[in-house]
Amino acid sequence: MQEASVVVSVEGRTGHILLNRPRTLNALDHGMIVAIARALDGWRDDPAVHAVVIEGAGDRAFCAGGDIRAIRDAVGRADWDMVRCFFTDEYALNAAIGAYPKPYVALIDGFCMGGGIGVSVHGQIRVATEAAQFAMPETAIGLFPDVGATFLLPRLPGALGMYLGLTGTRLTGADAVHAGLATHFVRRAALKALRVDLADAGVAVIAAYAEALPPFTLAPSRAAIDRCFGLESVAAIQAALETEASDWSRETLATLARMSPSSLRWSHAIIHAGAGRNLSQALAAELALTLEVTRHPDFAEGVRAMLIDKDRAPKWV
Repeated sequence: MQEASVVVSVEGRTGHILLNRPRTLNALDHGMIVAIARALDGWRDDPAVHAVVIEGAGDRAFCAGGDIRAIRDAVGRADWDMVRCFFTDEYALNAAIGAYPKPYVALIDGFCMGGGIGVSVHGQIRVATEAAQFAMPETAIGLFPDVGATFLLPRLPGALGMYLGLTGTRLTGADAVHAGLATHFVRRAALKALRVDLADAGVAVIAAYAEALPPFTLAPSRAAIDRCFGLESVAAIQAALETEASDWSRETLATLARMSPSSLRWSHAIIHAGAGRNLSQALAAELALTLEVTRHPDFAEGVRAMLIDKDRAPKWV
């Protein structure tokens, strides 16, 4: 028998959600989105469930994103109803997590990207390990940071959110706490004991597991990030990076050169606009843009180059 892709249970005082597709790095398909939403609805008014805990199966990923290959396949056969249904339900889940009335605890170990960001960072408590890797890599596949990221990224310190959204830079677990994507840094070896204690005593136990943060690895570049990525357009950002003339700026320019130029423009505009939107408004704007962007040739080409053929040589329009 095939195992369930989402395993839902009640452990002591907590409702527990296990993303259970380790072979695909726990990538979210539509059925998983529906299952998570159903579990949250069921626990919302259950007095026996004091908090919700979500984590990923295996030791490689919390959740590496949405099942973007399935979306590309749907685009290829012009199944726009499927595309709309997937993103509508995914964004509704992101909104539900953001408004959930009980503590929502994400235990993030391994990759947490794209859709994984959406089912973690909108919750009140995000525990990240030293093995966690956070990123929004959408500009590399002809998309843009979604799942509520256009609300989240503008609220990170300075221009850090725009930098992360355009470049897809990965953050370790400790760096994610520094940046505001995670709330606690806990060693991977302690996660199992933490989960047991959460079920027994509730979220107050997390403080006892949290460790002091090592220095922020982006600290040496923070001033330059703010100078460059706080500007009004992608072209202005690129010009400022050229003026910086540092190793960091040259590497960042090279990174941006690999991204879909269209995606960079879409991403900059919607992240900038997200500073004036609440989460629901940001998700509505993302849905409207997603339904346009997935019809653009760069989306199918980006997914082909990065996830299917893996030649990492997209030919952008």
